[in-house]
Amino acid sequence: MKRLFGALLNYFIKGIIIVLPVGTALFLLYWGVFKLDSALNLSGFFLTDTKGRPVYVPGLGILTVFVLILIVGVLVTNVVTDPIKRWLNRWINRLPLFKFLYSSIKDLTEAFVGEEKKFNEPVLVEVNEFGLKRIGFLVQKDLRKLGLPGEVAVYFPWSYSFAGQVVIIPVDKVTTIDRNAADMMKFVISGGVSGLDG
Repeated sequence: MKRLFGALLNYFIKGIIIVLPVGTALFLLYWGVFKLDSALNLSGFFLTDTKGRPVYVPGLGILTVFVLILIVGVLVTNVVTDPIKRWLNRWINRLPLFKFLYSSIKDLTEAFVGEEKKFNEPVLVEVNEFGLKRIGFLVQKDLRKLGLPGEVAVYFPWSYSFAGQVVIIPVDKVTTIDRNAADMMKFVISGGVSGLDG
């Protein structure tokens, strides 16, 4: 009986190891997509049932966002000229709070998916004299404008988080890691348990 209970417990634990991450990831994905779709679904404005109540069309909110982003991308690439971009930037600069939010989100977005990705150079940084090292991403190679020649800026993402920390450090304490940046980001954010398979 004890061996049967031990075997069942072992199977249950192995099942948890598979089901929990898959189930949690699927739930969070479903929840995020559903919330986004509900918030951006415009079907209630033009579709009603026989009693005049708005009709919810699943997926219309996500489709609306996709089409809107596609249209903006086409317009910015083919229609919006440099004078229009400069005018828009001047307008944004007059709104301090909006400017702060806009520029922060824009920089973060461009760091991951822009033409000039920022987190594309993984580095190993020697943190102290005892040999403690951290993995980060080189984000600024030249800090002379800040009066810091010979120093670089390294971004350290935190495990299990989208947050991180920027540290200024002498360039001789930084060693480039010859690995894919996406794999190294996965390695750090996962707490060191994934990303080094290849």
